[in-house]
Amino acid sequence: MLIAPDPDDPRLTRPVSGIDHTGAAVDARVVIEKPLTIYLNSREIVTAMTIGDYPEYLALGFLSNQGMLSADDEVTGIDYDDDLDVVVVRTRVETDHEDKLRRKTRTSGCAVGTVFGDMMEGLEGLTLPQATVTTQWLYSLAKQINLMPSLYLSAGAIHGTVLCQQDVPLVYMEDVGRHNAVDKVAGWMRQTGTDPADKILYTTGRLTSEMVIKTALMGIPVLVSRSGFTAWGVEIARDVGLTLIGRMRGERFICLSGADRLDRDDGESA
Repeated sequence: MLIAPDPDDPRLTRPVSGIDHTGAAVDARVVIEKPLTIYLNSREIVTAMTIGDYPEYLALGFLSNQGMLSADDEVTGIDYDDDLDVVVVRTRVETDHEDKLRRKTRTSGCAVGTVFGDMMEGLEGLTLPQATVTTQWLYSLAKQINLMPSLYLSAGAIHGTVLCQQDVPLVYMEDVGRHNAVDKVAGWMRQTGTDPADKILYTTGRLTSEMVIKTALMGIPVLVSRSGFTAWGVEIARDVGLTLIGRMRGERFICLSGADRLDRDDGESA
């Protein structure tokens, strides 16, 4: 895997003393969250609560997923100040985003997610690549991801997002908010120029409208979760041709969009 969680990183958790259900003293590791302020050139955009790893990817992915950075915008630098908890993304040409800043939508995301501008902007006319996914890939990914060392297993209170190619996990990002984890993956993809057309995005979060929208705008054709769906999320997935698979547990799942692109191990379509 190119990037994987490091549950032993002392910057991400700290021990806290307490008692268990029997009254016995215990020391538990808990996730540290802290604010990160994101700037686009000289403009302050948002302050997000995050665990603090990969701040450059988080900022780049957030701005891209919000439509504040288009594919044509040339990023000339990303500066992170650990003392100030500030990251500045710099572009060759400044753009006025006052209109987007005036239009905010509070999402259903953990850690109080915020979407700037029109949530549906960019989806009109979008059709994703018709990528096929096999059940064997899904089963293999679920097993690998569930057993992988992570902050979720060591401390809990965290969401994970994994970028995969067939049954190979490539990048595993975690954060207190599922949107942050997705944005980190988006930032990594933009920074590395990774082609999304043959990728699968696996998330521990719910398959809500904004999660489906983010995945679609990233150009990824398959979204998988161990959690459930919302009706609007399913509707949008069907509109843009996104394969949507939820309630993934072991070798059980439900596919509510793109079933014709799902191949079972016997070679038949689902």
